[in-house]
Amino acid sequence: MLEPFTQQLANGDHLSAEDIAQVVEALVLEVVPADEKADFLCALALKGETVGEIAAFATALRKKGVPVPLDERWRAANHILDVCGTGGDRLDTFNISTTVSILCAAAGVPVAKHGNRAVTSQCGSADVLEALGIRTNLSPSEAAESLRTQRFAFFFAPAYYPAFKNIAAARKLCAERGQRTIFNFLGPLLNPALPTAQLVGVPRPDTCQMLAHVLQALGVQRAMVVCGSVPLPSGERAYLDELSTLGDSTIAEFYQDKAMTVSTYPSNHPNLQPAALAGLRGGDREANAEIIRGILAGEDRGPKRDAVLWNAAAALFVVGAVTSLDQGWDLAGKTIDHGQAKQKLDELVSWA
Repeated sequence: MLEPFTQQLANGDHLSAEDIAQVVEALVLEVVPADEKADFLCALALKGETVGEIAAFATALRKKGVPVPLDERWRAANHILDVCGTGGDRLDTFNISTTVSILCAAAGVPVAKHGNRAVTSQCGSADVLEALGIRTNLSPSEAAESLRTQRFAFFFAPAYYPAFKNIAAARKLCAERGQRTIFNFLGPLLNPALPTAQLVGVPRPDTCQMLAHVLQALGVQRAMVVCGSVPLPSGERAYLDELSTLGDSTIAEFYQDKAMTVSTYPSNHPNLQPAALAGLRGGDREANAEIIRGILAGEDRGPKRDAVLWNAAAALFVVGAVTSLDQGWDLAGKTIDHGQAKQKLDELVSWA
C-alpha cells in the first residue's frame, strides 16, 4: 500500500495532501508490515519534509484522535496555551516546559498540556506529573472540565491517539536505522484540545521557521518556536528545545495576521544569574518532581528558577497575557513569590 509513495519520495517528488491522507490510512492499519511503514518514513525524512507535507500529516492524524468536548462558547472566550518541546536535545534538563505550564495556569491562563512518557530523556511530562500526584489519565470530559475550572489539563498522547500503537514498530525500526522521522515534529501539532497559542521548543535552530509555518498553516493564532544555544567548554554549542538562559535563542514567531519574524534573542534579562548546563540538569521522575515543587514553592531561587521564568515569560507573551517578555518575567516571578504557583500545584493534586 505504501510502496508507490515510497518510490515517489525516492525520486525526490513531494506528496500532495490527498497522497498523505492515503498514507495515514495505511500507517494506522495493523495489517501493513512494519518494515514497509519504516521504508516510507525513512524515505520521507531523507527527501526532507515540506511545510505542506507536515501540515497535511497533522491534519490527517488529528482526524484519528479522540475529540475533547470543550464548550464552544468557553473556547471562543479564551486563548488556550500549550507549552511543549519536540524532545531530542538529549541534554537531560529537568521538565522545564511542564513547570512553565503549571506556572502559567497559576497566572490565570488555560493550559492544555499535551505529552507522553519519556522517549529520549529520563523523565517525560506524564512521568513527572504522576510523581507530583497530578492525574494523567483524565477522560476527555474530565480533561475538558479540568481545563475550564482549574486552568490546566494534561492530555496523554497515547490515550487520544490509540491508532499510533500500529506505528510504534515502524518508528522503532527507523530508530534502529539511525533515522529520525516526521513523528519527531508531530507531537506539538497533535494536541487534541486544539490550542490557539503555543510555545514550542525544537532541538535545532534551522527547524524553527519551518515548524512555525506549519503551526500557522494549521490555524494556530499565536505561536513562538524556539531553540536555545548552550556554549560548551570545548567551544562548540549544544541546543535546548527551550529558550536558553545560557546563550542566544533562535525564535520564529507570528501573531494572528502579523507577518512571521525570525530573530536571534540574547539571554540578557537583568535578573539572570550566571549559570551552566549542569545547573539545569534533572534526574528521574521523583528527582524532577522535587525540583518542580521547590521552584513553584519559591524555595529554589537558582538557575532552574531562571530557566522557568524566562520560558514562562515567553509563554505568557505568546498567549497575550502580557505585552513584553519583561512583563512576563515579572508576572511569573510574582505568581511564585505570592504563593499562587504552589497553591495551583496543590489544587491540581487534590482535584478529582
